[in-house]
Amino acid sequence: MSVLAVIPARGGSKRIPRKNIRDFAGRPILAWPIAAARDSGLFDTIMASTDDDEIAGAARKAGAEVPFLRSPATADDHSTLLDVLAEVVATYRDRGQSFDTVCCLLATAALVTPEGLKHGHQLFRSGDFDSVFPVVRFGSPIQRALRRDAAGHTAMLAPEHYASRSQDLEPAYHDAGQFYWMSAAACLAKTPTFSGRAGSFEVDETEVQDIDTPTDWRLAELKFAMLGRVPDSRA
Repeated sequence: MSVLAVIPARGGSKRIPRKNIRDFAGRPILAWPIAAARDSGLFDTIMASTDDDEIAGAARKAGAEVPFLRSPATADDHSTLLDVLAEVVATYRDRGQSFDTVCCLLATAALVTPEGLKHGHQLFRSGDFDSVFPVVRFGSPIQRALRRDAAGHTAMLAPEHYASRSQDLEPAYHDAGQFYWMSAAACLAKTPTFSGRAGSFEVDETEVQDIDTPTDWRLAELKFAMLGRVPDSRA
């Protein structure tokens, strides 16, 4: 079985400019997930999909391949991860290289570990899944969520749960925003990650941090330190 890791890292980040190569604990942030992928020993090929020469250079320095740049069609604000994965798998195929399994590993997943990647891979291989990814439990029951209008008036989204005890409500989860294991066929078919035969495993909220804002970035740094991760002494 041939296994590919794809790190999507386009250059056009708006909310945190150049975030895919911004320094995080002594390395460009994308170097951390690349290191986890390498240390896992799972992958035949680790590649970065980017449209940016500077990002390509940082990815290569961290140990990933960049055999081709992303096309303009998959580098704009409207392109999805599925568009990127389909392009990558198809381009490799056209070059005579095929893969059975693909892991889409997000460039800002600085807290990802080799053990987490291995756990997801084992689950993917052992079950009947199109995709497998880590999830985090919501801290509060979503059935007791509130809505607010512009004037500050507040009401329950589901008032039938006003008197429900938290422990009696079904837990809900959200995507951890770290990685997605998929078959190459599912990538080419652009099978939606969260539909069909999707599988997941739970991780603690201290072990993940999606990064979209400067506050998210700081939280990721705090969690990195709390987990005892070691900054790169080579910086």
